[in-house]
Amino acid sequence: MKFLFDDESFSFETLRAAGFANYAGADLGEIIVTARAITEGDEQSWHREWKATAERVQAIGEASRSAGHRVSAREALLRASNYYRTAEFFLREHPADDPEVAHLSRLSHDTFAAAAELFDTPVEALEIPYQDTTLPGYLYLVDDSGVPRPTVVYTSGYDSTLEESYFAIAAAALRRGYNVLAFDGPGQGSALRNQKLVFRPDWEAVASPVIDYAVSRPEIDSERIALFGYSLGGYLVARAAAFEHRIAALILDDGIHDFHRAFAGVLPPALAAWIDKKQDDVADPVLGMLTAVSTQVRWALRNGTWAMGASSFADLVRKTRDYTLDGIADRITAPTLIMDAENDQFLKGQPHEVQKALTNADTTLVTLTENEGAGEHCHMGAMSRAHQTMFDWLDSTFNQTT
Repeated sequence: MKFLFDDESFSFETLRAAGFANYAGADLGEIIVTARAITEGDEQSWHREWKATAERVQAIGEASRSAGHRVSAREALLRASNYYRTAEFFLREHPADDPEVAHLSRLSHDTFAAAAELFDTPVEALEIPYQDTTLPGYLYLVDDSGVPRPTVVYTSGYDSTLEESYFAIAAAALRRGYNVLAFDGPGQGSALRNQKLVFRPDWEAVASPVIDYAVSRPEIDSERIALFGYSLGGYLVARAAAFEHRIAALILDDGIHDFHRAFAGVLPPALAAWIDKKQDDVADPVLGMLTAVSTQVRWALRNGTWAMGASSFADLVRKTRDYTLDGIADRITAPTLIMDAENDQFLKGQPHEVQKALTNADTTLVTLTENEGAGEHCHMGAMSRAHQTMFDWLDSTFNQTT
């Protein structure tokens, strides 16, 4: 679904930013005028214009906060956080040591944290114990009553941030009486940017400490915990659910059986063979040529090399082979909702493979379509439709009325 740009990646990321308007994360007019100022396919102008919009909207939020206008401040600061995240998105040439990546990421975090202080419902910033360190998180609570409530544990994706969790799931969950426990895991958000933790395929090693924390909280009903995976999180939480059985439901947005295919599907056979044979002296130059002609390929390879701790583009492609449900899918027993986007440009067809592989779980596969505006990856631009599907299913699974 083309949105304001011909470039597929620019179009999708603009739709993503605009879709958060459902929960005060964007204003359509701001999206349109910002996009209008961006040169098609020009990553520098993308960065410049989104940053300028974020700074302008942040100033509005800070002025409203100083004047005591709580709601106006909250809404503007939420938008600024989303726009700073969007401004940072394509800065992937040297992201690990790019001061602008660090600066924009910090501003996205800080504006969101300032907005969260103005929420009508409690939000608690967390440091969740993980190995010899901690993972940053937020616990979004329905209220301050202390009553145990059903809770969604959120895992984000290949490029998501903790702050995005509010728009992706928490706002919708709170309206329906669900708490949300969100965190940045290895390879994500500030865990990657500040702690230098990179992705790992054995996500049960990440999810189980988070569940340990969840069941320790009196506000969380330990019998009604759902794992929700967003984008690559759809693989990560499925992998975790094969080993972690304290969960009562699993939501995959969208289902991913084999993440490697998202890369292999766009590679010429000869190039794939070179990568498999570790002939990186010939593979990497060709991959570099592909990055010069495709915004999407350039971003995916650069972001993944950073987030997965790969030494080269070819090494990244090989690393993705470990992100598969082969051999473990039959261990998943929790009731599972598998979301499918009709026009998913990254993972088309994989949700159906997940359903076939989950032989010991009660599965529900829902395809949302282009005709209803929900056919893009993770149903970007159709948050209400996606959340209606997820929470109607979860209500029924948990015998919950909302």
